[in-house]
Amino acid sequence: MKAREVQARLRAVPLAVALVLLAATLLAGLLVGAADLPVAGVLKALADRIPFVRVDSGLSAVEENVLFQLRVPRVLMAALVGGMLAVAGAGYQGVFRNPLADPYLLGAAAGAGVGATLVIVLVPGDPGYVVPVAAFAGAIFGVVMAYALGSTAGPGNGMATLVLAGVAVSSFLAAVQTFIQQLRAQELQRIFSWILGGVGSADWRQLALVAPYALVSTVVLLAHGRLLDVLSVGDEEATALGLSASRVRLTVLVAASLATACAVAVSGLIGFVGIVVPHAVRRLAGGSYRIVLPLSLLGGAAFLELADLVARTVIAPGELPLGVVTAFVGGPFFVAVLRASRRRVGT
Repeated sequence: MKAREVQARLRAVPLAVALVLLAATLLAGLLVGAADLPVAGVLKALADRIPFVRVDSGLSAVEENVLFQLRVPRVLMAALVGGMLAVAGAGYQGVFRNPLADPYLLGAAAGAGVGATLVIVLVPGDPGYVVPVAAFAGAIFGVVMAYALGSTAGPGNGMATLVLAGVAVSSFLAAVQTFIQQLRAQELQRIFSWILGGVGSADWRQLALVAPYALVSTVVLLAHGRLLDVLSVGDEEATALGLSASRVRLTVLVAASLATACAVAVSGLIGFVGIVVPHAVRRLAGGSYRIVLPLSLLGGAAFLELADLVARTVIAPGELPLGVVTAFVGGPFFVAVLRASRRRVGT
């Protein structure tokens, strides 16, 4: 009993640190911007939105609109997208037993790109909320295609066949997207703006659109932390314990793909979050998925919040695409992870 209590406390410490870090980044996201908002006023305005609490924030009507119509949705969207990508990446890495696996492995990114590109090209004017819906549907379609193609090779071929199917589907859908772009070259700027990713256009309707799917996928992934730990010791051992490895993998893949589709639908293609955050979590808190999954969720939210702060301040009053910022961090990190993996294989 004492050992269990010690383990619970050890898990509670990094979770508490991650929560504090996330709270700090969320507050920074609310305060940083073109309009200067007082810290006390922001905190009081947030407290005033708590049921049965009444606090005079001292903010003007314009300042309250800036806070609740622009910054709060953007901050929440960055946290949601970062958390979804990171926890999905951790789930994929648990299924494939590979720290280099990421949420876009099975064609979600390519499918979302095709869906968004089709809407931008074919729907006249501003498609508005049609783009996120099309990107969501395209992401799900890409993953379904990859899984269907991988399944045709038979159950005995394992995860390697599924990965190859994902590569094939991604390549095909990328070619389709390129073909569509060439047909309507005048829309390239809008297409590339979506592809490079960002949460600058986030609003409450977009949050309401993806929140239910994000909640379901998160609950499913977190509930499978212990089962992924069992899978990590091998399929034979898992079967001996009465666990269906194929069912667990399929459930985790579906939930992780749903989380990825939610993220790309409202933010575009933001890379490296699903690799950087779970790998950093393993280095700091160990390899158990009971702690890796929730810490990846919190760490991914904080990481993308910081990236968004950089994106909107480094060239102010302009704004960098969010995918560019994460690539600057994730590219070198990916190389470091790859080199470390090769050294382990060599030994």
